Amino acid sequence: MTTHSEIPSGQGAADTSAASANARFIPVQRSYYPVLLALFVSVFVISNITATKGVTLGPIITDGAFFLFPLAYIIGDVLAECYGFRATRRAIWTGFAVMLLAVAAFTVAIALPVADFYDGQDSFASVLGVVPRIVIASLVGYLAGQLLNSYVLVAIKRRTGEKTLWARLIGSTIVGEFGDTLLFCLIAAPVIGITTVSDTVNYTLVGFLWKTTIEVIMMPLTYAAIAWVKKRENY
Repeated sequence: MTTHSEIPSGQGAADTSAASANARFIPVQRSYYPVLLALFVSVFVISNITATKGVTLGPIITDGAFFLFPLAYIIGDVLAECYGFRATRRAIWTGFAVMLLAVAAFTVAIALPVADFYDGQDSFASVLGVVPRIVIASLVGYLAGQLLNSYVLVAIKRRTGEKTLWARLIGSTIVGEFGDTLLFCLIAAPVIGITTVSDTVNYTLVGFLWKTTIEVIMMPLTYAAIAWVKKRENY
């Protein structure tokens, strides 16, 4: 019979130390890029769901994402200014992939057999079932707009250096938001119930002016966010 006292002193600790020494992990680099990427993708996915609701505010025709989506461009500006076009492009494609996964998940969830006790299938399908149609418009606008936004910002920075950040932010916003809004609204308008030419023009112009205005108003916050990230990333 073997007792605990028969085990050589310190053997258990030595074995544990050896096992710990053999355990390997990939070190996580200290960077705010993953956090910004997660926020960027989250805003994009949430906006695609809230955009399925048409909204009327007096003479203004818009959708349920009007108050949130501009944040994606502010985060995109921070990514492009601080990390460059390649890193921003990676974030854009990540958002694209996550949105495709969300659409696939919504489609499967709607198609699954309904439990006898569940009476919300019609509401569930009416809200999330329209997302695949909206997402086509959103992905086309998103890719065009965000790529244009980051490309223009980086291109201006290469010419001007660190000076005139305001020109980079405004110039990239105008180009990116116009491309995004035009493509999205032309494709998505019929899905949310906009059928006339005048309402489509209203929807497009209001979306473009609103998003661009919000970004200009939020520019001090964008400046502060860029300065904060640069300082902590040893820019």
